[in-house]
Amino acid sequence: MKRKNASTLKLKRLHIDTQIEHVVYMAKNCSIYKSEGFESLSRVQVSLKNKSLIATLNIIDNDLLQEGEAGLSENAWHLLEAKDCDEVSISHPKPVESMAYVRAKIYGKLLSKENFNEILSDIIQGRYSNIEISAFITACAGDNLSIEEITGLSQAMVDTGQHLHWNKALVVDKHCVGGLPGNRTTPIVVSIVAAAGLTIPKTSSRAITSPAGTADAMETITKVDLNLDEIKKVVEKENGCLAWGGSVKLSPADDIVIRIERALDIDSEGQMIASVLSKKSAAGSTHVVIDIPVGKTAKVRTAESAEKLKYYFKVIGAAMNMKIKVMITDGSQPVGRGIGPALEAMDVLSVLRNETHSPQDLKIRSLEIAAEVLELAEIVELGKGFKLAEKLLSSGEAYSKFESICKAQGAFKVPEYAPNKIGIEADKSGVIVEIDNRKLAKLAKLAGAPKELSAGVLMQCHLNKEVKKGEILFYIYSAELGELNYALDYLKSQTNIIRIE
Repeated sequence: MKRKNASTLKLKRLHIDTQIEHVVYMAKNCSIYKSEGFESLSRVQVSLKNKSLIATLNIIDNDLLQEGEAGLSENAWHLLEAKDCDEVSISHPKPVESMAYVRAKIYGKLLSKENFNEILSDIIQGRYSNIEISAFITACAGDNLSIEEITGLSQAMVDTGQHLHWNKALVVDKHCVGGLPGNRTTPIVVSIVAAAGLTIPKTSSRAITSPAGTADAMETITKVDLNLDEIKKVVEKENGCLAWGGSVKLSPADDIVIRIERALDIDSEGQMIASVLSKKSAAGSTHVVIDIPVGKTAKVRTAESAEKLKYYFKVIGAAMNMKIKVMITDGSQPVGRGIGPALEAMDVLSVLRNETHSPQDLKIRSLEIAAEVLELAEIVELGKGFKLAEKLLSSGEAYSKFESICKAQGAFKVPEYAPNKIGIEADKSGVIVEIDNRKLAKLAKLAGAPKELSAGVLMQCHLNKEVKKGEILFYIYSAELGELNYALDYLKSQTNIIRIE
């Protein structure tokens, strides 16, 4: 096979999905592989016309690629806007200078906003491998970021992404730090607040370490991957939206970092604050309510940790020109009945429709958060937000607004249960004294959530409930029998997921 010169290879599309990791594939007998001294997993620069990226080299030892051919992972293929038979050059990359800051952070040095800007820019440009991103996440995890560093990281995340502008002095939002299964208040709060006439352009994440994020749950009802123009149109028409933040690149580096955090099962405190506030700032929010659930098996386990987070959110929010109200709430047990995207979406619909048997804990929690948003925006006096929120919900105005938002986003459909189901019974009679949030979340993930939108756990009990031996405590739903068996195997290995005395 002829090539223009010894440093170029012809592209062949292999249709290999490596998600965000850029990979280039080369035949073992390739002359470039030999002449450049590359090894499998070497970091190389791939250039096509006026575009380039850094990729990890994988070597093919069969006839999938011939000498003189190269393949790319799908993400790299799209970024380079490649076509079959395009010629790419493969070379040794220049050192990624921002890695020096990551190494400095590993050894306890303080980083500036400019340092974070360089790191995040390189991450967005694909210059970091997953291993290098993992090093950055680990260096910043735990209590390793100062308040000044979290502020700098937050501002750098905003600087490296797109922004929404509303030409309004007041734009509201809410966020829960997570760690509480089934706590799907956001769609209810957005519906109430938008029905009250406030602007609430809600962009949410997919699950990081949980069985469902708001975007996952909403995807079972409507389209969530909206672009910036679509979000603007929906918000201008309906006052609010319920979109996936990853589709609009408000903080693209954070979206990449979140995917690696998910694989590591790490949700770093400092990076979490930066992630939340950067996306609120980029979305144009001016007033934000933050919900911090506290419980023995929640993400935030002590009142002291919650107060520290509260302080950080308020101080860093002020530095980013946002007014922050922090609620510290009960995180001792799941909220609602469903744990998993479709099951949580069903709870949301039940509350919004004012159904008799809707989960009351989810309803009350949503009303309390909505009340704080309404009062923070000063459209009602302090202490009167709950009454207005309750009126908007009970009258059906909130449900009507929710339905309108979904239709404006492109769909309104009803979520479904996964086909495989098993009920888990109480092994003795007594009173439920403790529920392990983390183990229930893991059980739902083993059943297939959030990848399988219809999978998860459906609770039939709550704290302080008196149960009898043989009574159903919860159901497990799974799309595949194999995943149901994984969940059951895990359940058999655990004690006191739900403790009865």
